[in-house]
Amino acid sequence: MTHRGKCGGFSLTELLVTLGVVASLAGLILPGLSKARLAAGGARCTSNLRQLVLASQLYWDDHAGTTFAERRGRQDDGWLYWFGWLQDGVEGERRFDATAGALWPYLRGRGVEVCPALDRHSERFKAKARGAAYGYGYNILLGPRGGEAVRMHQLMNPSGLAVYVDSGQINDFQPPASQDRPMLEEFYYFGTNRLEATVHFRHAQRAVAAFADGHVSTELPEPGSVDPRLPPHLIGRLDATRVRP
Repeated sequence: MTHRGKCGGFSLTELLVTLGVVASLAGLILPGLSKARLAAGGARCTSNLRQLVLASQLYWDDHAGTTFAERRGRQDDGWLYWFGWLQDGVEGERRFDATAGALWPYLRGRGVEVCPALDRHSERFKAKARGAAYGYGYNILLGPRGGEAVRMHQLMNPSGLAVYVDSGQINDFQPPASQDRPMLEEFYYFGTNRLEATVHFRHAQRAVAAFADGHVSTELPEPGSVDPRLPPHLIGRLDATRVRP
């Protein structure tokens, strides 16, 4: 009869076998956990966008069916945007006040402003303000700066018109970003301008979008629209048919 000694420990062979089994199980489990996290982030993003578009519908009801502007003008030392007031100044140090946003009376700070898939802790992320401002963009064709508001009841195809979408921009012109070190930042509108790429396809190469009729779906980038400067981030445009009122 063989004995393992007073400590009753494992042999080297047994330890190696155990480690191999643990490694195999980890290889099976970790991809599933990663997919679960991605799915949870997508569900949270979908919920955020659904709340934004429902709040917008309440706004339209209270304002004779008219939309709000993407940017409404100056106040003190900053600009009034659709999502709130943003101070002028150094990137990442500017003050931000969400209570000045068009939807604040309907949302009251429900924490819907940031998508979980937007990695604000990445070394290549550049903040616009102190803390999070907004990680979603508004259709600028619905509220053009200095232009006329759109009357939502006149829309021919509300189910095909995107109002909000996952947004971002690649910045290479404001410190700490540079042309040699482009960075990802939040962005606040999207449109059909061929010179701009402001939709962030951050959910398995798709973007979550909320439409005027209240439904939410994932969208692919318009072919040829992806900005190549900061892989693996896919920053591009939605198909123009999803953007024009």
